[in-house]
Amino acid sequence: MSDNLNYGIIGNCKSAALINEDTSIDWLCLPQFDSPSVFAKILDDQKGGHFLIKNLANYTIKQAYLENSNILRTEFRNEKAGFEVIDFMPRYKNEINLYYTPPEVIRIIRPLYGTPSLSIDYFPALEYAAAKTDSYAKKEFIVSVYNHDNYDTLYLYSNLSKEDILEGNTIELTQDVFFTISYNEKLQTPSLESCLLELERTKLYWLNWCDKTPTYQYYNEVILRSAMTLKLLTYDKTGAILAAATTSLPESIGEVRNWDYRFCWIRDSSMVIRVISKLGHKKIVKDFIDFIIDLIPEKDEKIQIMYGINKEKKLTETLLDHLSGYENSNPVRIGNAAYKQKQNDIYGILMDAIHVELVEFPLLFEKKEELWSIVKNIVWIVDNNWFLPDKGIWEIREEDKHFTFSKVLCWVAIDRAIKIADFLGKDKDKWINLREEIKKDILEKAWNPSVEAYTQFYGSDALDASVLLMEQYGFIDALDERYIKTVKATEKELSYEGLLFRYKNEDDFGTPTSSFTVCTFWFINSLYKIGEVDKAKALFDQLLSYSNHLGLFSEDLDFKTKRLLGNFPQAYSHLALIDVALTFNKIKH
Repeated sequence: MSDNLNYGIIGNCKSAALINEDTSIDWLCLPQFDSPSVFAKILDDQKGGHFLIKNLANYTIKQAYLENSNILRTEFRNEKAGFEVIDFMPRYKNEINLYYTPPEVIRIIRPLYGTPSLSIDYFPALEYAAAKTDSYAKKEFIVSVYNHDNYDTLYLYSNLSKEDILEGNTIELTQDVFFTISYNEKLQTPSLESCLLELERTKLYWLNWCDKTPTYQYYNEVILRSAMTLKLLTYDKTGAILAAATTSLPESIGEVRNWDYRFCWIRDSSMVIRVISKLGHKKIVKDFIDFIIDLIPEKDEKIQIMYGINKEKKLTETLLDHLSGYENSNPVRIGNAAYKQKQNDIYGILMDAIHVELVEFPLLFEKKEELWSIVKNIVWIVDNNWFLPDKGIWEIREEDKHFTFSKVLCWVAIDRAIKIADFLGKDKDKWINLREEIKKDILEKAWNPSVEAYTQFYGSDALDASVLLMEQYGFIDALDERYIKTVKATEKELSYEGLLFRYKNEDDFGTPTSSFTVCTFWFINSLYKIGEVDKAKALFDQLLSYSNHLGLFSEDLDFKTKRLLGNFPQAYSHLALIDVALTFNKIKH
């Protein structure tokens, strides 16, 4: 296994696969994102399961996406022979104008020159590899069967000999080869021709999607790749947006900060649609707002910080002790106990997203009355809770505190509610005093004169990168003396070689040892806003160089080695990347 997350992601807004730069499919859950894995080598090198094209000669390997697509191409070349592997998950509109997104991966191998030799290492391990999966060659396919505490199957279609696949025999590549990995038995047996047609249709879908994205003078390629990655993390069926495609990739090697991110966090998702709306992708925006409306049908419904992608409200956390974890970093978790936490910032972030969408796409939402009910509900909750401590943005699992970021976002909730009321022609006067009361409280209690900064929580001398967002959300002006001092103090205390700690004070698991990537993007934006443009640009270019070979970012970066850590690819990191890139394009925020 590589010592970095050198993976490409392919997907179709139903599920996603991670493919190593050596072609090994090391992570795939079917039929949807949060289903049990069929390949999970990324979480256990020995038993997790994978699908590798083993080259039997000394090839130079090069991996890249086909231009303006989420179709991955891995090329093998030496002096005598060459071949390419094309990987994708089908996504396109069918004859009745609905998206066709089957739970399957298509893999095509093409000889380029000479006669390449290779073998197939096909090792499915269904149900998170909890017990043995047996594979059998049938007339039309290879079926892999898991029959233990529960039952599951996986089908592989190919124009290669099924025995050669299962036995790993050497294959002389003289013609194009296809594989279709399908959760369901296919009613029409796939062929090379059908797979090539699926490829062209999927390619056209992504080309059209990219064509709807504006072109920018600076950083256009990284904006587009990040936007496509965010699109892959959306779940078509409900409009949910995932925090990441994986579970339990560690924030630091050998530690226990390993979480399942295949869920929809209100905070992350609202930030995604705030950014993606700037790129004009209305469907993602509308689908997420519909997801929220469906989640909160009753006026007294309390908003959770996160939900399952099919709107599940209970996300019980369990441990998969039979898996060794990424580089033996265990435990491996599925589910996430944080769904029970109280985090007051989510109300402001959601309200901000609703405001942005109503203003930018006023004709898009036929459900304005439902949205207005949600707005009033949020105001009621904030009015009754803003003065109480909570767990904060970083989901601290110990005692609640009066986190500055949470308080600022409570102010944002009321501020945006007032603006929404204005926009809809409704009464707002009763909320103005509440907005001023919250602001006065923050200005008095969050500022620490001895540190000369707004700190992590009331009465604290610890700094926190999330506090930098108080300017972005309009709570304070970028040129306010206190804000400038906060940026400077944050840099002095939390910056290490241009990367930021979230915070340095101990939490439930000790002091963080990796940089939370989104924090560095926030810091770069803050530097730009206070006028340190050249410094901000140099740090941005440096940070972009730490992405993997395909321009993808995970949740964290190791301070010393700069290797990618944490769940991957991470929506938070890519939305913040777009935000900073748009700043450098002088797009109004």
